[in-house]
Amino acid sequence: MTAPAAVPRYAYLGPAGTFTEEALHRVASAESARFLPQIDVISAIDAVRAGEADYAVVAIENSVEGGVTSVLDALAEGEPLVIAKEILVPVSFTLGALPGTGLDQVRRVAAHPHAWAQCRRWIHRRLPLATHAAATSNTSAAALLARVAGGDLARDLLDFDAALVPPAAVEHYRLDVLASGVSDHPSAVTRFVLVQPPGPVPAPTGADKTTLTVALPDERAGALLEMLEQFSTRGINLTRIESRPLGDALGRYLFSIDAEAHVLEPRMAEALVGLHRFSPRVRYLGSYPKADFVPTRLRDGTAAADYAEARAWVGAVQAGQSV
Repeated sequence: MTAPAAVPRYAYLGPAGTFTEEALHRVASAESARFLPQIDVISAIDAVRAGEADYAVVAIENSVEGGVTSVLDALAEGEPLVIAKEILVPVSFTLGALPGTGLDQVRRVAAHPHAWAQCRRWIHRRLPLATHAAATSNTSAAALLARVAGGDLARDLLDFDAALVPPAAVEHYRLDVLASGVSDHPSAVTRFVLVQPPGPVPAPTGADKTTLTVALPDERAGALLEMLEQFSTRGINLTRIESRPLGDALGRYLFSIDAEAHVLEPRMAEALVGLHRFSPRVRYLGSYPKADFVPTRLRDGTAAADYAEARAWVGAVQAGQSV
């Protein structure tokens, strides 16, 4: 891969004002890095693979809608990348429109599919006749409204009347606010990750996650249980597990997993050994600190010292020094 640039380059889902940009600002400052807005998350990830960016910040999970499937699939395929950091961003939306638009005039609402999923009940209650116009990001529709306001785009070319946007986007794109705090779940959070090319594994912090994908070896009773036992017997808690179709046939799935452990911990290393022996396809996607930094509680017998003592005992047995 291309060597990192002198000034780090970060690809992210644009245009300006997205929640992804907010997550990026928690990782780097615009004064010390180059921000490279992309049209979609696949382009952001591919920019890193092509050497056009050193890092990508992408949404991977939402507390309402679950995993962002396009990101999960992009990381599971193609040239390997790893996750170096996770960032949690609270999300709620503003319903914005061109000046002079009334709430009673709204019949189509532009929104990213994940934004729509987080607000569908609010829309149903307040705008029961409104339908969804899919947007590529949380601010792409706002940018189109700004072009109409600026005279660069005819209003009749729009297929929507208002847009669900991050609160910060309203002022940036000079929209009128039709409603604030739009959300079905006031405590909704989106989890973003910093993605980069593989490199040296960071040291464990005691509050870590490891992300990986695992395919089942065949379709048989107990195969999923056998995979999960690789974690459970070693006291590893899974904070997320989602199935994704392999695409080559019905009923064949890949599992995307977040585990509360670090690859340099003996328990996680042994789990990976077991998974590699069991599965025809395992991909390691990085070990990194948890965003909340809450130390992981270890089950008795699963600490590094426990593994070291057990290995020493087996070595003594093999050498004929113990029974």
